Amino acid sequence: MSSPKGAQDVVIVGFGWTGAIMAMELSKAGLNVLALERGPAQDTAQTATYPKVIDELAYSVRGKLFQALAKETVTIRHSPTGTAVPYRQHGAFLLGTGVGGAGFHWNGMSWRAFSADFRLRSHYEERYGKSFIPADMTIQDYPVSYDELEPYFAKWEDVAAVSGKAGVLNGQVVAGGNKWEASRSSEYPTPPLKSVYGATLFAAAAAQVGLNPFPVPAANASQPYTNQYGVRLGPCNFCGFCEGYGCYMYSKASPQTSILPALRKQPNFTLNTSCYVTQVNTDSSGSQATGVTYIDPQGREVFQPATMVILCAFQMHNVRLLLLSNIGAPYDPLTGKGVVGKNYAYHMNSSVNVLLPKGTNLNPYIGAGAAGTAVDDFNGDNFDHGPYGFVGGASVYHLRPGGRPIQQTRTFGKAPTWGAGWKQSLADAYQRLLPVYAQGSVMAYRDVYLSLDPTYKDAFGLPLLRMTFDWHDNEFRMIKHAIEGAEKIGKAIGNTTEVILRQPGSHFDTRAYQSTHTTGGAIMGSSPADSVVNRYLQSWDVHNLFVMGACVFPQNIGYNPTGLVAALTYWSVDHIIKHYLKNPGPLVQA
Repeated sequence: MSSPKGAQDVVIVGFGWTGAIMAMELSKAGLNVLALERGPAQDTAQTATYPKVIDELAYSVRGKLFQALAKETVTIRHSPTGTAVPYRQHGAFLLGTGVGGAGFHWNGMSWRAFSADFRLRSHYEERYGKSFIPADMTIQDYPVSYDELEPYFAKWEDVAAVSGKAGVLNGQVVAGGNKWEASRSSEYPTPPLKSVYGATLFAAAAAQVGLNPFPVPAANASQPYTNQYGVRLGPCNFCGFCEGYGCYMYSKASPQTSILPALRKQPNFTLNTSCYVTQVNTDSSGSQATGVTYIDPQGREVFQPATMVILCAFQMHNVRLLLLSNIGAPYDPLTGKGVVGKNYAYHMNSSVNVLLPKGTNLNPYIGAGAAGTAVDDFNGDNFDHGPYGFVGGASVYHLRPGGRPIQQTRTFGKAPTWGAGWKQSLADAYQRLLPVYAQGSVMAYRDVYLSLDPTYKDAFGLPLLRMTFDWHDNEFRMIKHAIEGAEKIGKAIGNTTEVILRQPGSHFDTRAYQSTHTTGGAIMGSSPADSVVNRYLQSWDVHNLFVMGACVFPQNIGYNPTGLVAALTYWSVDHIIKHYLKNPGPLVQA
Protein backbone atom coordinates (compact mmCIF):
# COMPACT_ATOMS: atom_id res chain seq x y z
CA MET A 1 0.00 0.00 0.00
CA SER A 2 1.39 3.39 -0.99
CA SER A 3 1.00 6.80 0.66
CA PRO A 4 1.99 9.36 -2.00
CA LYS A 5 0.71 12.45 -0.21
CA GLY A 6 1.72 13.62 3.23
CA ALA A 7 -0.63 13.80 6.18
CA GLN A 8 -3.43 16.32 5.77
CA ASP A 9 -5.31 18.32 8.37
CA VAL A 10 -8.57 17.20 6.77
CA VAL A 11 -9.51 14.56 4.24
CA ILE A 12 -13.01 14.90 2.78
CA VAL A 13 -14.66 11.85 1.22
CA GLY A 14 -16.93 12.92 -1.64
CA PHE A 15 -17.26 16.27 -3.35
CA GLY A 16 -20.92 17.17 -3.70
CA TRP A 17 -22.63 19.98 -1.83
CA THR A 18 -21.46 18.98 1.64
CA GLY A 19 -17.91 18.33 0.50
CA ALA A 20 -17.69 21.70 -1.24
CA ILE A 21 -19.09 23.55 1.79
CA MET A 22 -16.75 21.79 4.20
CA ALA A 23 -13.72 22.30 1.96
CA MET A 24 -14.45 26.01 1.49
CA GLU A 25 -14.99 26.80 5.14
CA LEU A 26 -12.11 24.69 6.48
CA SER A 27 -9.58 25.91 3.92
CA LYS A 28 -10.61 29.49 4.69
CA ALA A 29 -9.88 28.67 8.35
CA GLY A 30 -6.32 27.79 7.34
CA LEU A 31 -6.42 23.98 7.31
CA ASN A 32 -4.83 21.86 4.61
CA VAL A 33 -7.79 20.12 2.97
CA LEU A 34 -7.74 17.17 0.58
CA ALA A 35 -11.02 16.11 -1.06
CA LEU A 36 -11.29 12.66 -2.61
CA GLU A 37 -14.04 12.21 -5.18
CA ARG A 38 -14.82 8.74 -6.51
CA GLY A 39 -16.04 9.99 -9.89
CA PRO A 40 -14.52 12.09 -12.65
CA ALA A 41 -13.71 15.79 -12.72
CA GLN A 42 -16.56 17.87 -14.12
CA ASP A 43 -17.25 21.58 -14.00
CA THR A 44 -19.71 24.04 -15.45
CA ALA A 45 -17.37 25.46 -18.08
CA GLN A 46 -16.32 22.10 -19.54
CA THR A 47 -19.11 19.66 -18.73
CA ALA A 48 -22.14 21.93 -19.17
CA THR A 49 -21.25 23.65 -22.42
CA TYR A 50 -24.03 24.50 -24.83
CA PRO A 51 -25.31 22.85 -26.97
CA LYS A 52 -23.73 19.49 -26.13
CA VAL A 53 -25.19 19.47 -22.60
CA ILE A 54 -28.81 19.52 -23.80
CA ASP A 55 -28.56 15.98 -25.15
CA GLU A 56 -31.58 14.17 -23.69
CA LEU A 57 -30.47 10.78 -24.95
CA ALA A 58 -27.02 11.07 -23.33
CA TYR A 59 -28.11 12.57 -20.02
CA SER A 60 -31.72 11.62 -19.26
CA VAL A 61 -31.82 8.21 -20.94
CA ARG A 62 -28.24 6.94 -20.65
CA GLY A 63 -27.52 8.78 -17.40
CA LYS A 64 -24.23 10.42 -18.28
CA LEU A 65 -23.97 12.06 -14.83
CA PHE A 66 -25.10 8.97 -12.91
CA GLN A 67 -23.18 6.24 -11.13
CA ALA A 68 -22.26 3.18 -13.19
CA LEU A 69 -24.39 0.51 -11.54
CA ALA A 70 -22.38 -2.31 -13.14
CA LYS A 71 -19.43 -1.35 -10.88
CA GLU A 72 -21.31 -0.51 -7.71
CA THR A 73 -24.96 -0.47 -6.80
CA VAL A 74 -27.27 -1.35 -3.91
CA THR A 75 -29.36 -4.45 -3.39
CA ILE A 76 -33.01 -4.14 -2.45
CA ARG A 77 -35.59 -6.29 -0.67
CA HIS A 78 -38.97 -5.58 0.90
CA SER A 79 -38.55 -7.29 4.28
CA PRO A 80 -35.82 -8.57 6.63
CA THR A 81 -36.64 -12.16 5.61
CA GLY A 82 -36.54 -11.46 1.88
CA THR A 83 -33.67 -11.97 -0.54
CA ALA A 84 -32.18 -8.76 -1.88
CA VAL A 85 -31.35 -8.36 -5.57
CA PRO A 86 -29.15 -5.73 -7.23
CA TYR A 87 -30.49 -2.42 -8.53
CA ARG A 88 -29.11 -2.64 -12.07
CA GLN A 89 -30.94 0.15 -13.93
CA HIS A 90 -31.54 3.66 -12.66
CA GLY A 91 -35.24 3.90 -11.88
CA ALA A 92 -36.66 4.83 -8.49
CA PHE A 93 -33.65 6.98 -7.55
CA LEU A 94 -30.67 8.40 -9.45
CA LEU A 95 -27.23 8.02 -7.90
CA GLY A 96 -24.87 10.76 -9.03
CA THR A 97 -21.14 10.52 -9.51
CA GLY A 98 -18.25 12.86 -10.14
CA VAL A 99 -17.55 16.36 -8.89
CA GLY A 100 -20.79 17.94 -7.72
CA GLY A 101 -22.51 14.59 -7.23
CA ALA A 102 -26.30 14.79 -7.15
CA GLY A 103 -25.86 18.54 -6.59
CA PHE A 104 -24.85 18.86 -10.24
CA HIS A 105 -27.88 17.09 -11.72
CA TRP A 106 -30.58 18.15 -9.23
CA ASN A 107 -33.58 20.39 -10.01
CA GLY A 108 -32.91 23.08 -7.41
CA MET A 109 -35.88 22.91 -5.01
CA SER A 110 -34.51 24.37 -1.77
CA TRP A 111 -36.68 24.14 1.33
CA ARG A 112 -36.33 24.83 5.03
CA ALA A 113 -37.87 22.31 7.40
CA PHE A 114 -40.72 23.29 9.76
CA SER A 115 -39.93 23.97 13.40
CA ALA A 116 -41.97 20.94 14.47
CA ASP A 117 -39.97 18.67 12.13
CA PHE A 118 -36.98 18.97 14.46
CA ARG A 119 -38.88 17.57 17.45
CA LEU A 120 -41.22 15.30 15.57
CA ARG A 121 -41.78 12.57 18.16
CA SER A 122 -42.14 15.01 21.05
CA HIS A 123 -44.45 17.25 19.04
CA TYR A 124 -46.85 14.45 18.08
CA GLU A 125 -46.83 12.93 21.57
CA GLU A 126 -47.65 16.31 23.11
CA ARG A 127 -50.42 17.15 20.64
CA TYR A 128 -51.96 13.74 19.97
CA GLY A 129 -50.74 11.46 22.76
CA LYS A 130 -48.04 8.80 22.84
CA SER A 131 -50.41 6.12 21.56
CA PHE A 132 -50.82 8.06 18.28
CA ILE A 133 -47.39 6.89 17.12
CA PRO A 134 -47.40 3.23 15.96
CA ALA A 135 -45.30 0.85 18.02
CA ASP A 136 -43.10 -0.10 15.05
CA MET A 137 -42.40 3.53 14.11
CA THR A 138 -38.91 4.54 15.29
CA ILE A 139 -39.05 8.28 14.67
CA GLN A 140 -36.83 10.53 16.80
CA ASP A 141 -36.33 14.19 17.56
CA TYR A 142 -33.39 16.02 16.03
CA PRO A 143 -30.88 17.14 18.67
CA VAL A 144 -30.91 20.63 17.14
CA SER A 145 -33.72 23.16 16.72
CA TYR A 146 -34.89 25.29 13.82
CA ASP A 147 -33.94 28.46 15.67
CA GLU A 148 -30.36 27.19 16.02
CA LEU A 149 -30.20 26.37 12.32
CA GLU A 150 -31.92 29.49 10.98
CA PRO A 151 -28.71 31.51 10.38
CA TYR A 152 -27.24 28.53 8.52
CA PHE A 153 -30.30 28.20 6.28
CA ALA A 154 -29.81 31.88 5.44
CA LYS A 155 -26.11 31.34 4.70
CA TRP A 156 -26.90 28.44 2.38
CA GLU A 157 -29.57 30.42 0.53
CA ASP A 158 -27.06 33.18 -0.14
CA VAL A 159 -24.47 30.74 -1.49
CA ALA A 160 -27.07 29.08 -3.75
CA ALA A 161 -28.76 32.39 -4.78
CA VAL A 162 -32.12 30.87 -3.85
CA SER A 163 -35.11 32.69 -5.32
CA GLY A 164 -38.37 32.92 -3.41
CA LYS A 165 -40.68 34.99 -1.26
CA ALA A 166 -40.62 35.08 2.53
CA GLY A 167 -43.85 34.04 4.22
CA VAL A 168 -42.90 34.78 7.83
CA LEU A 169 -40.20 37.42 8.25
CA ASN A 170 -38.95 38.13 11.79
CA GLY A 171 -42.16 36.70 13.18
CA GLN A 172 -44.50 38.65 10.89
CA VAL A 173 -46.60 36.96 8.19
CA VAL A 174 -45.81 38.42 4.76
CA ALA A 175 -48.30 38.42 1.90
CA GLY A 176 -47.32 36.30 -1.10
CA GLY A 177 -45.11 33.86 0.79
CA ASN A 178 -45.62 30.60 2.67
CA LYS A 179 -47.69 31.37 5.76
CA TRP A 180 -46.77 27.99 7.24
CA GLU A 181 -42.99 28.40 7.20
CA ALA A 182 -40.91 29.00 10.32
CA SER A 183 -39.81 32.58 10.82
CA ARG A 184 -36.95 33.81 8.66
CA SER A 185 -34.39 36.50 9.54
CA SER A 186 -34.15 37.79 5.97
CA GLU A 187 -35.78 37.72 2.56
CA TYR A 188 -34.60 35.30 -0.09
CA PRO A 189 -31.48 36.50 -1.92
CA THR A 190 -33.36 36.81 -5.23
CA PRO A 191 -37.08 37.30 -5.99
CA PRO A 192 -39.27 34.37 -7.06
CA LEU A 193 -38.81 32.97 -10.54
CA LYS A 194 -41.31 34.21 -13.08
CA SER A 195 -44.44 32.08 -12.90
CA VAL A 196 -44.98 29.65 -15.76
CA TYR A 197 -48.56 29.52 -17.05
CA GLY A 198 -49.40 26.25 -15.30
CA ALA A 199 -48.19 27.60 -11.96
CA THR A 200 -50.41 30.67 -12.41
CA LEU A 201 -53.43 28.39 -12.97
CA PHE A 202 -52.46 26.28 -9.94
CA ALA A 203 -52.14 29.35 -7.70
CA ALA A 204 -55.55 30.70 -8.69
CA ALA A 205 -57.23 27.33 -8.20
CA ALA A 206 -55.58 26.71 -4.83
CA ALA A 207 -56.73 30.11 -3.57
CA GLN A 208 -60.22 29.42 -4.93
CA VAL A 209 -60.57 26.29 -2.78
CA GLY A 210 -59.29 28.08 0.33
CA LEU A 211 -55.63 27.04 0.32
CA ASN A 212 -52.49 29.16 0.55
CA PRO A 213 -50.30 29.07 -2.59
CA PHE A 214 -46.77 30.47 -2.75
CA PRO A 215 -43.80 30.28 -5.16
CA VAL A 216 -41.53 27.26 -4.77
CA PRO A 217 -38.13 28.31 -3.34
CA ALA A 218 -35.65 27.64 -6.11
CA ALA A 219 -31.87 27.44 -6.33
CA ASN A 220 -32.38 28.66 -9.90
CA ALA A 221 -31.38 32.32 -9.73
CA SER A 222 -34.10 34.69 -10.95
CA GLN A 223 -31.63 37.51 -11.56
CA PRO A 224 -27.85 38.06 -11.55
CA TYR A 225 -26.45 37.52 -8.07
CA THR A 226 -23.02 37.47 -6.42
CA ASN A 227 -22.85 35.21 -3.35
CA GLN A 228 -20.72 35.61 -0.24
CA TYR A 229 -17.83 33.74 -1.85
CA GLY A 230 -17.72 36.31 -4.64
CA VAL A 231 -19.12 33.87 -7.20
CA ARG A 232 -21.52 35.27 -9.79
CA LEU A 233 -24.68 33.40 -10.86
CA GLY A 234 -26.76 34.42 -13.88
CA PRO A 235 -30.53 34.55 -14.35
CA CYS A 236 -32.39 31.38 -15.35
CA ASN A 237 -33.61 31.36 -18.96
CA PHE A 238 -36.18 28.54 -18.45
CA CYS A 239 -34.46 26.23 -20.93
CA GLY A 240 -36.08 23.11 -19.45
CA PHE A 241 -32.84 21.19 -18.91
CA CYS A 242 -32.27 21.01 -15.14
CA GLU A 243 -32.60 17.56 -13.59
CA GLY A 244 -29.95 15.27 -15.01
CA TYR A 245 -27.94 18.14 -16.50
CA GLY A 246 -25.37 20.75 -15.59
CA CYS A 247 -26.56 24.34 -16.08
CA TYR A 248 -24.85 26.11 -18.99
CA MET A 249 -26.41 29.43 -17.89
CA TYR A 250 -24.65 29.36 -14.47
CA SER A 251 -28.13 29.83 -13.00
CA LYS A 252 -28.82 26.57 -11.19
CA ALA A 253 -26.71 26.39 -8.04
CA SER A 254 -24.24 23.53 -7.91
CA PRO A 255 -20.95 22.93 -6.08
CA GLN A 256 -18.97 23.69 -9.24
CA THR A 257 -21.00 26.80 -10.10
CA SER A 258 -21.49 28.30 -6.63
CA ILE A 259 -18.38 27.34 -4.63
CA LEU A 260 -15.61 25.73 -6.67
CA PRO A 261 -14.50 28.89 -8.56
CA ALA A 262 -13.63 30.52 -5.21
CA LEU A 263 -12.38 27.32 -3.59
CA ARG A 264 -9.84 26.71 -6.34
CA LYS A 265 -8.11 29.93 -5.30
CA GLN A 266 -7.35 28.49 -1.86
CA PRO A 267 -3.69 27.30 -1.96
CA ASN A 268 -4.32 24.83 0.87
CA PHE A 269 -7.09 22.93 -0.96
CA THR A 270 -6.60 19.91 -3.23
CA LEU A 271 -9.25 17.93 -5.10
CA ASN A 272 -8.34 14.46 -6.37
CA THR A 273 -10.86 12.70 -8.61
CA SER A 274 -11.38 9.02 -9.52
CA CYS A 275 -10.32 8.09 -5.98
CA TYR A 276 -12.59 5.39 -4.54
CA VAL A 277 -12.45 5.41 -0.73
CA THR A 278 -12.90 1.92 0.72
CA GLN A 279 -12.26 2.43 4.42
CA VAL A 280 -11.90 4.94 7.21
CA ASN A 281 -8.82 3.79 9.12
CA THR A 282 -8.68 3.97 12.89
CA ASP A 283 -6.01 3.46 15.52
CA SER A 284 -5.67 0.32 17.64
CA SER A 285 -8.30 1.58 20.08
CA GLY A 286 -10.82 2.18 17.29
CA SER A 287 -11.63 5.56 18.79
CA GLN A 288 -9.63 7.84 16.51
CA ALA A 289 -9.45 8.03 12.73
CA THR A 290 -5.96 7.99 11.25
CA GLY A 291 -6.99 8.60 7.63
CA VAL A 292 -8.62 6.73 4.78
CA THR A 293 -7.74 4.01 2.30
CA TYR A 294 -8.67 4.51 -1.34
CA ILE A 295 -8.14 3.04 -4.79
CA ASP A 296 -6.42 5.59 -7.03
CA PRO A 297 -7.00 6.02 -10.81
CA GLN A 298 -4.23 3.53 -11.55
CA GLY A 299 -5.87 0.87 -9.39
CA ARG A 300 -3.38 1.17 -6.53
CA GLU A 301 -4.46 0.97 -2.93
CA VAL A 302 -3.42 4.15 -1.12
CA PHE A 303 -3.46 5.11 2.55
CA GLN A 304 -4.03 8.83 3.09
CA PRO A 305 -3.24 9.94 6.66
CA ALA A 306 -5.27 12.81 8.11
CA THR A 307 -5.93 14.51 11.42
CA MET A 308 -9.66 14.73 10.68
CA VAL A 309 -11.92 12.72 8.35
CA ILE A 310 -15.24 14.06 7.06
CA LEU A 311 -17.66 11.82 5.15
CA CYS A 312 -19.41 13.91 2.50
CA ALA A 313 -20.48 11.24 0.03
CA PHE A 314 -24.11 10.53 -0.89
CA GLN A 315 -26.37 9.26 1.91
CA MET A 316 -26.08 5.57 0.96
CA HIS A 317 -22.33 5.70 0.39
CA ASN A 318 -21.67 7.27 3.80
CA VAL A 319 -23.60 4.51 5.54
CA ARG A 320 -21.84 1.81 3.55
CA LEU A 321 -18.42 3.27 4.36
CA LEU A 322 -19.21 3.28 8.08
CA LEU A 323 -20.24 -0.36 7.88
CA LEU A 324 -17.17 -1.33 5.85
CA SER A 325 -14.97 0.49 8.38
CA ASN A 326 -16.59 -1.17 11.43
CA ILE A 327 -17.37 2.22 12.96
CA GLY A 328 -20.49 2.00 15.11
CA ALA A 329 -22.66 -1.01 15.83
CA PRO A 330 -24.71 -2.23 12.84
CA TYR A 331 -28.45 -2.02 13.39
CA ASP A 332 -30.30 -5.27 14.16
CA PRO A 333 -34.07 -5.16 13.44
CA LEU A 334 -34.74 -8.23 15.60
CA THR A 335 -33.37 -6.68 18.79
CA GLY A 336 -33.67 -3.01 17.86
CA LYS A 337 -30.06 -2.61 18.96
CA GLY A 338 -27.27 -0.98 17.01
CA VAL A 339 -27.35 2.30 15.14
CA VAL A 340 -25.56 2.17 11.75
CA GLY A 341 -28.17 1.56 9.06
CA LYS A 342 -31.09 2.46 11.33
CA ASN A 343 -34.03 4.66 10.28
CA TYR A 344 -33.66 4.56 6.52
CA ALA A 345 -36.45 6.59 4.87
CA TYR A 346 -37.59 7.80 1.48
CA HIS A 347 -40.44 9.82 -0.06
CA MET A 348 -43.90 8.68 -1.15
CA ASN A 349 -45.19 10.52 -4.21
CA SER A 350 -48.48 10.55 -6.11
CA SER A 351 -50.14 12.98 -8.50
CA VAL A 352 -53.26 14.31 -10.15
CA ASN A 353 -53.29 15.05 -13.89
CA VAL A 354 -55.54 17.80 -15.21
CA LEU A 355 -56.50 17.82 -18.90
CA LEU A 356 -57.34 21.36 -19.95
CA PRO A 357 -59.55 22.23 -22.94
CA LYS A 358 -58.18 21.85 -26.46
CA GLY A 359 -56.50 25.01 -27.60
CA THR A 360 -54.77 25.55 -24.24
CA ASN A 361 -51.07 26.27 -24.66
CA LEU A 362 -49.17 25.54 -21.44
CA ASN A 363 -45.90 25.68 -23.41
CA PRO A 364 -44.25 23.07 -21.16
CA TYR A 365 -40.85 23.47 -22.83
CA ILE A 366 -40.58 26.78 -20.94
CA GLY A 367 -39.45 25.41 -17.61
CA ALA A 368 -36.90 25.41 -14.83
CA GLY A 369 -36.02 22.81 -12.23
CA ALA A 370 -37.95 24.50 -9.43
CA ALA A 371 -40.30 26.78 -11.39
CA GLY A 372 -43.67 26.32 -9.77
CA THR A 373 -46.22 27.04 -7.07
CA ALA A 374 -46.94 25.01 -3.93
CA VAL A 375 -49.29 24.73 -0.97
CA ASP A 376 -48.29 23.45 2.46
CA ASP A 377 -51.80 23.05 3.88
CA PHE A 378 -51.29 19.24 3.82
CA ASN A 379 -47.66 19.26 4.93
CA GLY A 380 -46.00 18.86 8.33
CA ASP A 381 -48.46 19.36 11.18
CA ASN A 382 -50.20 22.29 9.50
CA PHE A 383 -53.57 20.56 9.97
CA ASP A 384 -55.20 18.44 12.66
CA HIS A 385 -53.93 14.89 12.17
CA GLY A 386 -56.24 13.48 14.83
CA PRO A 387 -59.11 12.43 12.52
CA TYR A 388 -56.74 10.92 9.95
CA GLY A 389 -54.53 8.70 12.10
CA PHE A 390 -51.18 9.23 10.42
CA VAL A 391 -47.89 10.99 11.12
CA GLY A 392 -46.35 13.37 8.56
CA GLY A 393 -47.56 15.20 5.50
CA ALA A 394 -46.87 16.22 1.93
CA SER A 395 -46.07 19.30 -0.09
CA VAL A 396 -48.50 19.70 -2.99
CA TYR A 397 -47.36 21.66 -6.02
CA HIS A 398 -47.30 22.19 -9.76
CA LEU A 399 -43.79 22.25 -11.13
CA ARG A 400 -42.78 22.69 -14.75
CA PRO A 401 -39.15 21.59 -15.09
CA GLY A 402 -39.45 21.37 -18.87
CA GLY A 403 -41.11 19.66 -21.82
CA ARG A 404 -38.40 17.49 -23.32
CA PRO A 405 -39.66 15.10 -26.01
CA ILE A 406 -38.36 11.79 -24.63
CA GLN A 407 -39.00 11.84 -20.88
CA GLN A 408 -41.26 14.82 -20.29
CA THR A 409 -44.18 13.87 -22.49
CA ARG A 410 -47.09 11.87 -21.19
CA THR A 411 -50.54 10.65 -22.14
CA PHE A 412 -53.82 11.06 -20.28
CA GLY A 413 -56.15 8.29 -19.18
CA LYS A 414 -56.28 4.92 -20.93
CA ALA A 415 -54.23 5.86 -23.95
CA PRO A 416 -52.41 3.24 -26.05
CA THR A 417 -48.86 2.46 -24.93
CA TRP A 418 -47.34 2.25 -28.42
CA GLY A 419 -48.00 2.90 -32.10
CA ALA A 420 -49.93 5.60 -33.91
CA GLY A 421 -52.55 5.87 -31.16
CA TRP A 422 -49.84 6.48 -28.56
CA LYS A 423 -48.23 9.17 -30.72
CA GLN A 424 -51.56 10.88 -31.20
CA SER A 425 -52.23 10.79 -27.46
CA LEU A 426 -48.85 12.37 -26.75
CA ALA A 427 -49.47 15.13 -29.26
CA ASP A 428 -52.97 15.75 -27.89
CA ALA A 429 -51.83 16.01 -24.26
CA TYR A 430 -48.54 17.87 -24.68
CA GLN A 431 -49.85 21.44 -24.52
CA ARG A 432 -52.79 20.89 -22.17
CA LEU A 433 -51.82 18.29 -19.55
CA LEU A 434 -51.08 19.90 -16.18
CA PRO A 435 -49.75 17.66 -13.36
CA VAL A 436 -50.29 18.39 -9.66
CA TYR A 437 -47.78 16.54 -7.49
CA ALA A 438 -47.79 15.43 -3.87
CA GLN A 439 -44.44 14.63 -2.26
CA GLY A 440 -44.94 12.98 1.09
CA SER A 441 -42.81 12.33 4.13
CA VAL A 442 -41.81 8.79 5.08
CA MET A 443 -41.37 7.80 8.69
CA ALA A 444 -38.75 5.44 10.10
CA TYR A 445 -39.68 1.87 11.07
CA ARG A 446 -38.08 -0.99 12.92
CA ASP A 447 -38.07 -3.25 9.84
CA VAL A 448 -36.61 -0.66 7.44
CA TYR A 449 -32.83 -0.31 7.45
CA LEU A 450 -29.52 -0.51 5.59
CA SER A 451 -26.91 -3.24 5.97
CA LEU A 452 -24.10 -4.94 4.06
CA ASP A 453 -25.22 -7.54 1.57
CA PRO A 454 -23.85 -11.03 2.38
CA THR A 455 -23.84 -12.11 -1.27
CA TYR A 456 -23.22 -9.31 -3.75
CA LYS A 457 -19.98 -7.32 -4.04
CA ASP A 458 -18.72 -4.31 -5.99
CA ALA A 459 -15.97 -4.22 -8.63
CA PHE A 460 -13.34 -4.21 -5.86
CA GLY A 461 -14.77 -7.21 -4.03
CA LEU A 462 -16.42 -5.22 -1.22
CA PRO A 463 -19.98 -6.00 -0.02
CA LEU A 464 -22.71 -3.89 -1.57
CA LEU A 465 -25.11 -1.92 0.58
CA ARG A 466 -28.42 -3.71 1.11
CA MET A 467 -31.65 -1.74 1.41
CA THR A 468 -34.55 -3.30 3.29
CA PHE A 469 -37.54 -1.09 2.53
CA ASP A 470 -41.25 -1.15 1.78
CA TRP A 471 -44.25 1.14 2.22
CA HIS A 472 -46.23 1.19 5.48
CA ASP A 473 -49.90 1.92 6.21
CA ASN A 474 -49.10 5.31 7.74
CA GLU A 475 -47.74 6.58 4.43
CA PHE A 476 -50.67 5.26 2.40
CA ARG A 477 -53.04 7.23 4.64
CA MET A 478 -50.82 10.30 4.44
CA ILE A 479 -50.60 10.38 0.64
CA LYS A 480 -54.35 9.69 0.26
CA HIS A 481 -55.12 12.79 2.32
CA ALA A 482 -52.67 14.91 0.32
CA ILE A 483 -54.00 13.68 -3.02
CA GLU A 484 -57.57 14.42 -1.99
CA GLY A 485 -56.41 18.01 -1.50
CA ALA A 486 -54.52 17.95 -4.80
CA GLU A 487 -57.64 16.70 -6.58
CA LYS A 488 -59.66 19.66 -5.27
CA ILE A 489 -57.08 21.98 -6.79
CA GLY A 490 -57.10 19.97 -10.01
CA LYS A 491 -60.87 20.14 -10.37
CA ALA A 492 -60.75 23.90 -9.79
CA ILE A 493 -58.23 24.16 -12.65
CA GLY A 494 -60.22 21.96 -15.04
CA ASN A 495 -63.02 19.43 -14.86
CA THR A 496 -61.11 16.53 -16.40
CA THR A 497 -58.77 14.97 -13.85
CA GLU A 498 -56.93 11.69 -13.44
CA VAL A 499 -55.73 10.53 -10.01
CA ILE A 500 -52.51 8.50 -9.81
CA LEU A 501 -52.38 7.25 -6.22
CA ARG A 502 -50.34 4.53 -4.53
CA GLN A 503 -52.77 1.97 -3.20
CA PRO A 504 -52.54 0.28 0.22
CA GLY A 505 -50.82 -3.06 0.00
CA SER A 506 -48.69 -2.14 -3.01
CA HIS A 507 -44.94 -2.63 -2.72
CA PHE A 508 -42.01 -0.34 -3.36
CA ASP A 509 -41.27 -0.64 -7.08
CA THR A 510 -37.80 0.33 -8.30
CA ARG A 511 -38.66 0.58 -11.99
CA ALA A 512 -40.15 4.10 -12.27
CA TYR A 513 -38.43 7.23 -10.98
CA GLN A 514 -39.86 8.47 -7.68
CA SER A 515 -37.29 10.54 -5.79
CA THR A 516 -33.56 10.57 -5.07
CA HIS A 517 -34.36 11.81 -1.58
CA THR A 518 -33.05 8.82 0.35
CA THR A 519 -32.31 9.54 4.01
CA GLY A 520 -31.16 8.00 7.28
CA GLY A 521 -28.78 5.22 8.21
CA ALA A 522 -26.29 7.40 10.11
CA ILE A 523 -28.75 9.47 12.08
CA MET A 524 -28.05 12.30 14.49
CA GLY A 525 -29.32 12.16 18.04
CA SER A 526 -28.77 13.02 21.67
CA SER A 527 -27.30 9.66 22.71
CA PRO A 528 -24.92 7.05 21.25
CA ALA A 529 -27.56 4.46 22.14
CA ASP A 530 -29.92 5.72 19.40
CA SER A 531 -27.75 7.59 16.90
CA VAL A 532 -24.49 7.51 14.95
CA VAL A 533 -23.54 11.19 15.27
CA ASN A 534 -24.20 13.90 17.84
CA ARG A 535 -25.81 17.30 17.31
CA TYR A 536 -22.70 18.57 15.54
CA LEU A 537 -22.61 15.55 13.17
CA GLN A 538 -19.57 14.19 15.03
CA SER A 539 -19.25 10.42 15.40
CA TRP A 540 -19.98 9.24 18.92
CA ASP A 541 -17.34 6.54 18.54
CA VAL A 542 -14.55 8.36 16.67
CA HIS A 543 -14.27 12.00 17.71
CA ASN A 544 -12.26 13.18 14.67
CA LEU A 545 -14.80 11.71 12.22
CA PHE A 546 -17.75 13.82 11.07
CA VAL A 547 -20.60 12.62 8.83
CA MET A 548 -22.61 14.94 6.58
CA GLY A 549 -25.68 14.63 4.41
CA ALA A 550 -29.22 13.28 4.49
CA CYS A 551 -27.95 10.09 6.14
CA VAL A 552 -28.20 11.99 9.45
CA PHE A 553 -31.99 12.59 9.13
CA PRO A 554 -33.87 10.52 11.77
CA GLN A 555 -36.84 10.33 9.33
CA ASN A 556 -37.82 12.09 6.12
CA ILE A 557 -39.88 15.26 5.82
CA GLY A 558 -42.30 16.28 3.06
CA TYR A 559 -39.67 18.46 1.41
CA ASN A 560 -36.60 17.94 -0.76
CA PRO A 561 -33.63 17.46 1.59
CA THR A 562 -30.93 19.74 0.12
CA GLY A 563 -31.72 22.91 2.08
CA LEU A 564 -31.66 21.06 5.39
CA VAL A 565 -28.54 19.10 4.39
CA ALA A 566 -26.70 22.34 3.61
CA ALA A 567 -27.85 24.12 6.78
CA LEU A 568 -26.68 21.20 8.94
CA THR A 569 -23.33 21.21 7.13
CA TYR A 570 -22.79 24.91 7.80
CA TRP A 571 -23.86 24.36 11.42
CA SER A 572 -21.37 21.52 11.82
CA VAL A 573 -18.39 23.24 10.22
CA ASP A 574 -19.01 26.40 12.21
CA HIS A 575 -18.71 24.40 15.45
CA ILE A 576 -15.70 22.49 14.16
CA ILE A 577 -13.87 25.77 13.52
CA LYS A 578 -15.00 27.61 16.66
CA HIS A 579 -14.78 24.74 19.16
CA TYR A 580 -13.35 21.45 17.93
CA LEU A 581 -10.12 22.80 16.46
CA LYS A 582 -9.33 24.60 19.72
CA ASN A 583 -9.85 21.48 21.81
CA PRO A 584 -10.11 18.29 19.74
CA GLY A 585 -12.37 15.74 21.39
CA PRO A 586 -16.06 14.95 21.82
CA LEU A 587 -18.18 18.08 21.40
CA VAL A 588 -20.98 16.37 23.33
CA GLN A 589 -20.31 14.12 26.30
CA ALA A 590 -22.06 10.78 26.02
